[in-house]
Amino acid sequence: MTVIGNSDLDVFPLGLGGNTFGWTSDEETSFAVLDAYVAGGGNFIDTADSYSAWAPGNSGGESETIIGEWAKARGSRDSVIIATKVSSHPRFRGLSARNVRAAADASLARLQTDHIDLYYAHYDDPEVPIAETAGAFHELQKAGKVRHIGLSNYTAPRLREWFAVAAAEGFIPPVALQPHYNLVERRRYEDGLAPVAAEFGIGVFPYYALASGFLAGKYRSETDHAGAARQKGAVRYLTPTGLAVLAALDEVATAHGVAPATVALAWLRTRPGIVAPLASASRVDQLSDLLLSATLDLTAGEIKTLDEASVR
Repeated sequence: MTVIGNSDLDVFPLGLGGNTFGWTSDEETSFAVLDAYVAGGGNFIDTADSYSAWAPGNSGGESETIIGEWAKARGSRDSVIIATKVSSHPRFRGLSARNVRAAADASLARLQTDHIDLYYAHYDDPEVPIAETAGAFHELQKAGKVRHIGLSNYTAPRLREWFAVAAAEGFIPPVALQPHYNLVERRRYEDGLAPVAAEFGIGVFPYYALASGFLAGKYRSETDHAGAARQKGAVRYLTPTGLAVLAALDEVATAHGVAPATVALAWLRTRPGIVAPLASASRVDQLSDLLLSATLDLTAGEIKTLDEASVR
């Protein structure tokens, strides 16, 4: 387990993404995935109020609803750490103080809980002063509805601005950052966000850790898994660099007798400041490769091989 920043949240070194719940996983399958993740030692579930509004027939909040039903059915609320986010639900867009308060209450109802362990501002809202948003999050903490705060999809300057506002106003600062970061998406995080995360001691949770399945080795040509939900996002990495990364992953995976996905996630754990990569599973049989990453230790030579293949 690893503590998030200076918080009291001690999490498994692989977070389970909840974006598939109510989208590519129905409730029964989602329950099975959650059960298997916990059985494998996991305790950190990441979702958002907008998951999965993009799916036909959905309106947002489906993932939270399923997680809430599962935690109630299993009596497991106090044994798991739940992170969710605000700003993108169709009914609760943006980060005005009023919207943050209303969205938090709606998430609490769907999750069937009286508190959110880690509450993220999902996307920055340039139309709202950070002081207003940070103040709303602070009020939620004071009310006991939110334990800790995280930021997702923020630029380095806006991260610094939030910390400056928190210091000036006496607000509890954020403890977590959720950026887009993986072996084929490195520059934006490493050049801009990583120094700020290190400066303020916040824990980092990379999303799209497997690049929509590309780093799992599932997509090696433009026709692989045609029509799959993530196929369009994955095949854009079919570049010379992307193929070199797959070759390096195959080499290291073969040496350990594991899958490429396991190695890709384990590589993220070697990066400074990373608490836990986030990865999702639509089916239980996808989980074993993900869970193995939490205990796979790569050698210095293997890390160098992967670093050099994934030229920044």
